[in-house]
Amino acid sequence: MGIAAEAIKDFKGFNLKNMPEVEPLSSGHRACQGCGEILALRQAMKALGTNVVVCSATGCMEIVTSPFPQTAWNVPWIHVAFENTSAVVSGVEAAYKAMNRKGKINQPDVTFLAYGGDGSTADIGIQALSGALERGHNFIYICLDNEAYMNTGIQRSSSTPWGASTTTSPAGKYSKGQSTWKKNMPAIAVAHEIPYVATASPAYPVDLMNKVKKASMIPGPAYLHFYSPCPTGWRCGGDESVAVARLAVQSKVFPLYEVIDGQYVLSRKVAKPKPISEYFKMQRRFRHLTETDVQMIQERIDAEYAELLKKCGVEA
Repeated sequence: MGIAAEAIKDFKGFNLKNMPEVEPLSSGHRACQGCGEILALRQAMKALGTNVVVCSATGCMEIVTSPFPQTAWNVPWIHVAFENTSAVVSGVEAAYKAMNRKGKINQPDVTFLAYGGDGSTADIGIQALSGALERGHNFIYICLDNEAYMNTGIQRSSSTPWGASTTTSPAGKYSKGQSTWKKNMPAIAVAHEIPYVATASPAYPVDLMNKVKKASMIPGPAYLHFYSPCPTGWRCGGDESVAVARLAVQSKVFPLYEVIDGQYVLSRKVAKPKPISEYFKMQRRFRHLTETDVQMIQERIDAEYAELLKKCGVEA
């Protein structure tokens, strides 16, 4: 039995009847209406509780939760730059370890959390993240993936899906929008051979919170990738964020799974998938795509999902 499997063998998860009432991330923040990112982060913090130190990259969640002189955080929280969040959380974790060893504090069970958007994670901060994962620091990293640099004006990132229109990959006469396929950050984390990697969505809060809790129980680094709808950047209704997030799973665009000690485990099999065209119709960033474009994307999604099922040992 691997390190992660051993740590969570007696895990008892949350359910809709025993959700914690604690709110480490309080209401009164300044997120946009319908923001899926703040919803996912709130769910994660409820799962972790208050015995946690949080390191935040620059981005939407930093801006909306900490406008001076106010804060929405009820736990220790530090804002650092795009590129060094994982390096800072590594230092915080190492400092606590040293102070506990020297008897200066008696706080051996603190959880260390770092988070950033897809730009901070997949682009600007990937070097620091890779180093922290490789060194084996005991922390959780959450990527809040809204598929572009939303905080600075909806610019494309390496997590932006093919064909999506952004301000730096605009759709037009000579462009289909984003010209590259979405970077597979969970697979990159898995390649570091860390104990725990998982994907989650705020449309499935129990699944998300249970994965966060597991990550906090497992010694060593854990990487969580959260699907985080952005109505502003995706051009969908503020009241449609959860519906879009649910459709992403139902259409196989964003499958839910865990990788425990290197073993893939499917969290939710999509028995009757929705066509990807239903997912696209809710977001004006895809409205320029032709039927041929949509069919090409559908074929790639189907192939990627079939490969995931194979890794999980699940029959198609």
